[in-house]
Amino acid sequence: MAKTTTEFNDFSLFSEDDVRALTGRVVYRESRGTQVPYISCLVRNKEVQFKPEELTRQLWLTYLIDKLGYAPSRIAIEYPITFGRDSSKRADIVVFDADRPTVPYIIVEVKQKKYKDGKEQLRSYAHATGAPLAVWSDGIVSEVWHRKNPNYFMPIHELPRADQTIEQVVDQPWTIQTLIDLEAERVREGKFARSLRDLIEDMEDEVLANAGVDVFEEVFKLIFTKLYDEMTSHRRNTPLRFRNQNTAAQLKTAIQNLFDDAKKKWPGVFLEDERIRLSPDHLQVCVGSLEEWKLFNSNLDVIDDAFEYLVSKSSKGEKGQYFTPRWVIDMCVKMMNPKEGETVIDTACGSAGFTVHTMFHVWRQIIQAMGMKDSHLFTMETKPERCIDYVRDNVFAIDFDEKSVRVSRCLNLIAGDGETNVLHLNTLDWTKWDETAKQNDWLDTYGDGWRRLRKLRANARQHDYRNFAFDVLMANPPFAGDIKQSDMLSPYDLATRETASWIAPWPETCSS
Repeated sequence: MAKTTTEFNDFSLFSEDDVRALTGRVVYRESRGTQVPYISCLVRNKEVQFKPEELTRQLWLTYLIDKLGYAPSRIAIEYPITFGRDSSKRADIVVFDADRPTVPYIIVEVKQKKYKDGKEQLRSYAHATGAPLAVWSDGIVSEVWHRKNPNYFMPIHELPRADQTIEQVVDQPWTIQTLIDLEAERVREGKFARSLRDLIEDMEDEVLANAGVDVFEEVFKLIFTKLYDEMTSHRRNTPLRFRNQNTAAQLKTAIQNLFDDAKKKWPGVFLEDERIRLSPDHLQVCVGSLEEWKLFNSNLDVIDDAFEYLVSKSSKGEKGQYFTPRWVIDMCVKMMNPKEGETVIDTACGSAGFTVHTMFHVWRQIIQAMGMKDSHLFTMETKPERCIDYVRDNVFAIDFDEKSVRVSRCLNLIAGDGETNVLHLNTLDWTKWDETAKQNDWLDTYGDGWRRLRKLRANARQHDYRNFAFDVLMANPPFAGDIKQSDMLSPYDLATRETASWIAPWPETCSS
């Protein structure tokens, strides 16, 4: 005797036509004198017993295949979930990633559980597999979540179709105001003591340590890319693109494209063909961790601190180089009080603290003189031409450490709205500057700044870079290590003897 639909459940989530079509496929097999309902599974291609749970599952399979367009070949039933050595758990339905057919994309749980218990089990499955989408359903109601990072599941109103990305079904795009609101929320919740540096340290411990990449390079790329995204979003009034909204493979493509756009806007920091080397899975975790942080503020100290940590971790302490505290830099800038018409240089720039803070100091003078007001976000806003002209013609920096120079160029390009005169040179070895400038690769990156620097020589004679006509010099050079090259030391004098003869700073002379 055939059973009616209502004897299985009241499946109000699906239409009567959906349920009627499904139950029309039911066949009955005799088992020990009893008529037992069976249905041919759309995925397993065999008859399975038609229990209430199976009805819910088959309704979802029909929805996934017929309504959302997922191929049956991308779907698995009772997929094993591994927790350590335990593989006894099974997910009711798993849809695999289109680009990586062994990686779960959607997990659907249809077991008859309380909502809270079902949700927690589903989350544990998503954590174990890395699936970005999760669905809990009892046939009457359903909930869909987007797993944005290991600690955050965002409810979304529907699953994407097979021809859609996750991003296309997320309701509200993010803007800079979204990041401001999230920042304010962290402050209200008492999380304001946590810094971007702390976040990077966590990413190192949890992800980057096992990613097989240069941590400095990959985090630098992500910060560089996110800064570009924030600036363009704010200026063009467009949604933020640095978001963890798609599959890991789709996200990798989107972030790489964004990184390529940033390199075009701010050249000379990365090679033109440089790519993000994090795996899609590692990248997804990092973007999910960074996306809620606003990097731009009134003085860029958020990223300043992060870059200082990255550079010091990778190269600094070994060379006797230590970054000047930012409150000391602010004090020096206020004391020197550089003006719009004055030139300034830092001959051992590190992460460009003196030059960047000098820009902000002079910009405020310019903006005030123009009768304008600077906002908390004025570092990302389009600058008046006077501000851009000042950076291009008046602000210079030099450092012999390549990583420091790249960080400095990044900050100066961003702060200077595309202009920078940060050069990779050895300040003490100025007699070889012309030799360095003959290298095509070097000239491609630093040529514009080099030509501007040459114009400021006090003596225009060729090869003479000993004296410059700068108005302001602020620097905190490294005071560690020995210089053994006599050709580098020979242009310098330490003092005179009583006979008025000069004492050259050669090691054997200095030790006498």
